[in-house]
Amino acid sequence: QGQLVESGGGLVQPGGSLRLSCAASRGVSNIYSMGWYRQAPGRQREPVARITNTGNILYEDSVKGRFAISRDNAQKTLYLQMNNLKPEDTAVYYCNALASVAGGGSLTYWGQGTQVTVSS
Repeated sequence: QGQLVESGGGLVQPGGSLRLSCAASRGVSNIYSMGWYRQAPGRQREPVARITNTGNILYEDSVKGRFAISRDNAQKTLYLQMNNLKPEDTAVYYCNALASVAGGGSLTYWGQGTQVTVSS
C-alpha cells in the first residue's frame, strides 16, 4: 500500500520557523490534491492548507501570511514553510493526499504525523 512520510517537525521558539516535508511512496499515484492538517491535544484534527494539481491553494485563516504550502509534483513531495510560529501552532501535523481511481472515485492517504512544538 502507498505511504506518506512526514519530517521536519521539532521544538522552536515563538517567532521562529520550521519547514515540514511529506514524501509519497511509489504506491501512491494519480494524486490530484495534497494538504496539511494538524491536531492539538484535546482538539479535533483541522485542515491547515491545501494545494491542487491545478495550483489552487487554500489556507486556514489563522495561518494566512505566515505559512506557505508548495508541492513538487514530479517527486510527489509536499512542503509547508511555517514562519512567525506561535504557541497556538503547537500540534501534530499530518500530511494528506487525495488520489483518483478508476470510475471517478478517490483514495485518501494519511501520514503518521510530525510533532511541532512552539514554546519559549
